[in-house]
Amino acid sequence: MSAPRPEPTLKVTLPYTAAQANRALPLVRRIVADLVAHFRHWEDAVRQVDLTSHDNMLENADAERWQKEAQRLAAEIEGCVRELSELGVEVRGLDVGLVDFPGTLNGRDVYFCWMLGESAVTHWHDHDTGFSNRQPVPLAELATHG
Repeated sequence: MSAPRPEPTLKVTLPYTAAQANRALPLVRRIVADLVAHFRHWEDAVRQVDLTSHDNMLENADAERWQKEAQRLAAEIEGCVRELSELGVEVRGLDVGLVDFPGTLNGRDVYFCWMLGESAVTHWHDHDTGFSNRQPVPLAELATHG
């Protein structure tokens, strides 16, 4: 998990261009990394709740402890999603850190698509499609300073 993040000072102008999405990426990357880590720990905590509780009743201290941990992690996840939303970024995959930046490309409303582990925002897709239909952003768009 990364160190606490300062309050965002990034001035967001929507819709994003590909270049603007890449300028926002250092902050977005940190938030998404935390989000994915929190989500994985939350999944583990939920599994532990299932293993330590009986008949959907929290019958012991372990189950109660795991339930509280799952709730704490859920709040952390919600906080990360809220931070991204404040930047105009939409979360698409908690497990893999998939996010979309609402943007425009050649006069069309699109999503610039990025996933944790990728070095830059280099793909886009239409609003009515998703990750499986993403296409490379034209190099000229990546170089613009809009």
